Order: sequence, then C-alpha cells, then structure tokens
Amino acid sequence: MRTWQVERRRRTGHLIELGGLVVKAGIMDLTGDDRAMIYGALLWMAEKLQSDERDKALALWAAKGKQGFEDR
Repeated sequence: MRTWQVERRRRTGHLIELGGLVVKAGIMDLTGDDRAMIYGALLWMAEKLQSDERDKALALWAAKGKQGFEDR
C-alpha cells in the first residue's frame, strides 16, 4: 500500500472517530441533525478557545468529557 493511501485511511479513521463524538454526545439528535447549527456551535467553541477564557473553557470541557466517558 502506498504511503498516501495509509495516511488517507488514518485521516479517515480519525474523522470518523470525531463524528462519533458528535453522535455520542447526543448532538445529532438534539439538533435534529442541523449541520449549520452544529457547525455554529463548533465555531463558538473555536472563538472561546481564541479568547481570554481559553484556559477556563479547556478545564471545564475536559472535566465534562472525562465524566461523560466514565458515565457511559
């Protein structure tokens, strides 16, 4: 298998895992699979991560994510 094929498969697997997180969090169902709304929420997250609230947001989201993995 060529190097670019291996890298493409690795990237595809990673993207599938990220999409799985959207489903696992219930975002797809809660938004009615509204992609504009989901994208808007992701843009809001990106803005938070570029603001002076970055460290607070990272700590909060990391704790919530760890708890979510433990609960499920």
